[in-house]
This record gives sequence, C-alpha cells and structure tokens, in this order.
Amino acid sequence: MANSIALAQKYLAVTDLVYKNESKTIDLDFANSEIEFIGANTAKVFKLSMNGLGDYSRDTGYVKGSVTGAWETLTLQKDRGVQLGVDRYDNEETLNQAFGKLAAEFERTQVIPEIDAYTFSKLYAGTGNTVVSAAITVGTTDAPALIDMGSQALDENEVPREGRILYVSPKAYAGLKSKITRYLANEREAVKAVEMYDDMKVIVVPPSRFASAITLNSGSGSFGFAPTVGGYYINFMIVHPSAVKKAVKHNMPKIFTPDVNQSSDQYLLDWRLYYDVFVLDNKTKGIYVHRDTSAIA
Repeated sequence: MANSIALAQKYLAVTDLVYKNESKTIDLDFANSEIEFIGANTAKVFKLSMNGLGDYSRDTGYVKGSVTGAWETLTLQKDRGVQLGVDRYDNEETLNQAFGKLAAEFERTQVIPEIDAYTFSKLYAGTGNTVVSAAITVGTTDAPALIDMGSQALDENEVPREGRILYVSPKAYAGLKSKITRYLANEREAVKAVEMYDDMKVIVVPPSRFASAITLNSGSGSFGFAPTVGGYYINFMIVHPSAVKKAVKHNMPKIFTPDVNQSSDQYLLDWRLYYDVFVLDNKTKGIYVHRDTSAIA
C-alpha cells in the first residue's frame, strides 16, 4: 500500500501544475476553510444585512435599527467519478508513461473543462442582471461598447470595480481586438493580445465551456459533458469573484498498483469529484452576461 501512496503523491504534483495552467475559472476558487460544512452535502456561508441611517432626534436620540445575520445554506449537487485502468505491461512497455500521464491528461482534458463549463452555466443562471443577447460580427460589432455597457450595469449596482474579471468567447475576443488601437514599442513586432481591459483581467474561454447550460452525462453510454441543445453560447461575462463560491468537499484521486489491485493486473485511477458552484443571494448583481442569439442545435 505504501507504493500506491507514493505514486499518488508523485502524480498529484503534476496535476496541480496542470490545473493552474489550464483552468479558466481558477480565479473564482474559494478556500474550503471559509465554508462551514455541516453535513455530508451541505455547507453554509454567513451573510449580514442591516438598516441604514435615520434622523437623529435631539429629544429622543437615535432611531433603533437592526442587524440581521443569517446562514445561507448551500447544498452540493455534483458528485462525479470514474475509474480508469492501464495494464501492467502496457505501462511497463511505455517506460511508465502510459499511467504516469493518465492523471494529468485526465484532469486537463476532462475534469477541468467540466468544472469550467458547469461554473459558467451556474453563473449564467444566477445573474441578477438582465441577460443581453446579440450576435457579434468581428470587425463590425462594437464589442468594446457592449462590454462597457456591462461594466456600467455593475457600476450602477455598486459592484466594486477592483477585481472584476472579463470572460470572453474567442469571437468576442477577436471583436474586442479589432476595435482597439495599439501603439507598438518595437516596429518589428506585432502584439495584438488584450490581457487587461478597463482594469479587468481578460480570460478567453473555449465555446465548449462557455454555454448557458450544460448536460452532465451519467457514464451509462456517454461520459463527460456537452452544451445543452436549445441553450446559448455566451459571448462574454463580467464577474466579480465575491459573488461566487466554489465549494469542493472532495477532489482526490486514488491510485492502485497492480500488486494492490485484486480484480485485474492493472494500475487503477479512481477519481471522485464532489463539489458545487453557488451565486450568493446578496451578490447576484455582480454577474453580467451577454449571449449569442442562435440556440445551440
């Protein structure tokens, strides 16, 4: 069993690095230490509300106000997992590369895209702003003006400007770049990348992860996820991270060597992910969504 633990530690070091390079929503991750888990699938987040000012009376003094503290209950819904195996000699004949790369590739190509896609679908459903729909044509549509309207909506709802993140589809990103004038320090080098826009970090999201709703396949016939037919691809989304809580109860692969595995002569990777994503009741205005007009077929 010690050998299995050593392998797990070795492969986890690789997958941690891959996650940080590939995740589009890592900026929204929230430490579990700030969430109180009170049961197998329930977490709570404290929210506070209070009265504003009233008139002060020189005869009776202060108007009595109140402070209300309540725990917002968050119930985790997503319990996902799979078991993958690599034959002992398939692994040996590839100099330990077959299984050695399995964990990293599984997280990069399967786990991370699903978490991203699910996160954006929950943000879409949880926005407190009106969802705006319009097609974006690169070179024609004034993408910066559309984004500015989103920023204005957050400004009007007093969402902090500092820390906002602008998530964009490849098409919206191309539309943004096409309308921005750049000044190059080196005439031999053309740089068109937009990493920050109006003090917002810009993150480009692949369309497969950027839809209004996704379907999580059960593994009975189909695995993984896909954008839901009848939903919409998202053009861009402005998010203040304080509006979002990503609660992870369990995200830990288990690795078994063929010597430990009693059912087959394989290295086994058991991966279970138990988590959910929540938009807090008091902060729904911290999310602005602009989507395409054509439904996903």
